[in-house]
Amino acid sequence: MKESLNFSFDEAVSNLSGICFWQEDTETVNSDIQYSENILGITGFLASEIKELKDGWFSLIIKEDRATYRRKIDEFDKKTDENTIKLKYKITKKDGTLLPVYENICVTRDINGKVIKRFGLVLDISDFTSALDKLSKKNDELEQLNSSKDDFISILSHDLRAPFTSILGFAEILLNETSLSEKDKMEYLKYIYDSSQNQLQLINYMLDWSRLQTGRLKIEAHKIHAQSLVYNSISYLTGVTVRKNITISVNIPDALYIEADERLTNQVIICLLSNAVKFSNENDSVEVSANIYNNQLVEFVVKDNGLGISEANKEKLFNIGKLFTTEGTKGEKGSGLGLAVTKQIIEKHGGQIWFYSTEGKGSEFHFTIPSAVITVLLVIDDREELRLLETEIKKYYQNFAVITAENAFEALGIISAKLPSLIILEHGLPLMNGLQFVNMVRKENKNIMVPFISIIDSEFETTLKSYQEIGVRTIKQKPIFTEQLKEKIESVIY
Repeated sequence: MKESLNFSFDEAVSNLSGICFWQEDTETVNSDIQYSENILGITGFLASEIKELKDGWFSLIIKEDRATYRRKIDEFDKKTDENTIKLKYKITKKDGTLLPVYENICVTRDINGKVIKRFGLVLDISDFTSALDKLSKKNDELEQLNSSKDDFISILSHDLRAPFTSILGFAEILLNETSLSEKDKMEYLKYIYDSSQNQLQLINYMLDWSRLQTGRLKIEAHKIHAQSLVYNSISYLTGVTVRKNITISVNIPDALYIEADERLTNQVIICLLSNAVKFSNENDSVEVSANIYNNQLVEFVVKDNGLGISEANKEKLFNIGKLFTTEGTKGEKGSGLGLAVTKQIIEKHGGQIWFYSTEGKGSEFHFTIPSAVITVLLVIDDREELRLLETEIKKYYQNFAVITAENAFEALGIISAKLPSLIILEHGLPLMNGLQFVNMVRKENKNIMVPFISIIDSEFETTLKSYQEIGVRTIKQKPIFTEQLKEKIESVIY
């Protein structure tokens, strides 16, 4: 009988690394517990090593679980009408790590109910426990999100409804009071306009947030010129910046491109800039900068010197369940929803957002967004020199994509399709020289701000001056790839 039992649990579980069996005949004097070979895979101990421990298997059970384990076994042994017990506890493996296990013990009793044989199954439940912990954590997150949504709806209900009483009141006065002065009329109209703008922005934020949550708002990423994107965002805020005489300075390399949804990224920058202007004092300045963060991301920074954020409010930022709003330096209103939506947009792109702020000294918001591949277009007439320059650039800048063209007309067809980050050309191109080529590119691609570096093999100072007047960086000598060209490339890209 013993041999058949040994065969059954050794052979049956030989391919199961997370399960082991044991058996014990308590009627035998100095009964010896038999373990299946899988005990090594679970505990790191050989069966013989466990038997040599002072208390055998019990020695592996962590101290916190030993008393409970002993008590339950003792109670079970005394229950003459029960033959199965299930236990869950942790053991210490040979390497010192803790392992959660599940043990199922079946017993055979004599006619008096005394245990005469035991048969146990020990199961490694670390994967199950890990999955359960993740599920529990996810459940907590969902409960928190659900609670946040309830708070969010409560706040929105108030914020959507509250301004309409005043809007309707002022509109009624304007309709019925014919004796109002022009000054009063303009004041009432301004309030109606500003409140309506705020409500429209709130509704747009709400719709975008809802679409992002449900996955109905898709990220349509394409290559975007970072500098142009920021300038477009600034133009949207012209009215508020003029009213407060706020200067917005931009420090972004010409050659910097991102891979993102243009409308949504524009919304992010407008939100951060709008907040910076809102909390800045009159005649102050706001700074926007961007540069390469790593091989995959570009980092944007929006910095102001305004009111800053109190310690109590810092933890509320980006939290949909703790929306709050603070008036700007000229009483500007807001919903607090913009930053929550901004965070969602950035994270949907695979980026992150964070901030630094000191109350009374201003705030600095950082966010990352995927970078586009840095594409360099080479326009060189000599094929050998073209291949040499391509090889050298790829050698020094392994993350660059290099496109080549042997004449200006070939290059013109490439530019609109590939949106290069930088164009390196030689002045002496056939049919159309470098100056003519640059002017043609800028005429045909007015929305594309591509930096140029021109290699001039000419002694005429007028040629050099003509390039400089249109903002083209120049190199006066060959060979093609020089330290000077390397410096020019890095000044444009970085």
